[in-house]
Amino acid sequence: MRVDYSEVAGQHPDEPDLDVAHLEAGWLPLLRIWLDGAVRAGVPEPNAMTLGTVDAAGDPRTRTVLCKGVDDTGVTFYTNYDSDKAHQLDAHPAASVTFAWVSLAHQITLRGPVERVPAEVTERYWATRPRGSQIGAWASWQSHPIASRGELDAQWLAVAQRFAGEQVPVPDFWGGYVVRPVVAEFWQGRGDRMHNRIRAELTDGTWVAQRLQP
Repeated sequence: MRVDYSEVAGQHPDEPDLDVAHLEAGWLPLLRIWLDGAVRAGVPEPNAMTLGTVDAAGDPRTRTVLCKGVDDTGVTFYTNYDSDKAHQLDAHPAASVTFAWVSLAHQITLRGPVERVPAEVTERYWATRPRGSQIGAWASWQSHPIASRGELDAQWLAVAQRFAGEQVPVPDFWGGYVVRPVVAEFWQGRGDRMHNRIRAELTDGTWVAQRLQP
């Protein structure tokens, strides 16, 4: 069950070793390059990321969400504002997200404060969602218990009938969050577990990067 990352690196001979200089301008340029590489390589759901939050007791919680926006403000995802993750983020507005593309020997972890995106940003994204997913957002009271799969399916059908023949509006309990990174760590797998790790931190408005031992 051990991956030989030297073999992975050998499959991409033109990729340079990850270096401090690659993060001196911040996290965004290299994230875009690596994300584009994951898309071109056919990685399933390349925009999937593990989101880490803290609950009311101070215990860590993680789950996988889909990144739906990347720009100089941060990374954006969408959820039900009454879900467990949303309650945790509202109480402790900071998070960690990790993109892991194991087949490419790439991993990126970003940490920083979190805030809700403006309603107009949510509206624009909502318009791009498949109708079935829009109905699902209305039908599922995310993180709340339910008696059976049949009951869940019945809720979806009820919403589909409710909005039959008309556009599905954005629920007032649904929207986006943006994680604004202040720490970014990039990992590149190499042979003999001598991986490349570069961490950059935003300090007084400037990104300061350093190499870490693997």
